[in-house]
Amino acid sequence: MDTLTALSQPATAGSPVISLSGIDLSLGRGAAKVHILKGIDLHVAPGETVGLIGPSGSGKSTLLMVMAGLERPDAGEVVVQGTSFNALDEDGLARFRGREIGIVFQSFHLIPTMTALENVAVPLELAGKKDAAERAARELQAVGLGERLHHYPAELSGGEQQRVALARALAPDPAILLADEPTGNLDEATGKQIADLLFDLHKARGTTLVLVTHDATLAQRCGRTVKLRSGHIDGA
Repeated sequence: MDTLTALSQPATAGSPVISLSGIDLSLGRGAAKVHILKGIDLHVAPGETVGLIGPSGSGKSTLLMVMAGLERPDAGEVVVQGTSFNALDEDGLARFRGREIGIVFQSFHLIPTMTALENVAVPLELAGKKDAAERAARELQAVGLGERLHHYPAELSGGEQQRVALARALAPDPAILLADEPTGNLDEATGKQIADLLFDLHKARGTTLVLVTHDATLAQRCGRTVKLRSGHIDGA
């Protein structure tokens, strides 16, 4: 068996859905170079909920981006769903991410010139799904926006925009959902609604959820918390 094939075998029963080994990552150059992640080892089981916590600048969001393949570590290996990211080029990573990983950001990242329906349909269209519009409509109904399909982001509240972002992340039916401060731009009441929806959808779909948050109450809803401090895992 060649190396690429060996590194890309499907995950076996009982194996971690996310496995990080010896992850090191620095950003910047010269005097501005900052060592963000330092020897991170972390394994996440299928269906698990993990809260990444820690002070600002500890590397939480960067670690999430490494799990998503949006940041390449300088050293170490990322294996997701049995596939080593070391074996994939950027196009391969993008295709893998489109199938297996949904991402929700703090700032929503909706396309302002597209309606809610069009925003959710984008990843489905990129994946070649012929029923993209129908599936997008179902996802928006699942997050309580069945009456807002044709509204643009500027016509939606912050909570509604995050619901669209969540529907978009889940539309391809990924095995893994990564959420980076999903309630960070919302007021307390709206943030709780989004958190409830996030955990309800996780439970209904059996996804693996990794959540970055500064909210201790939200982190406590996860089955496990992992604390980062200065680029190291401080406790799990």
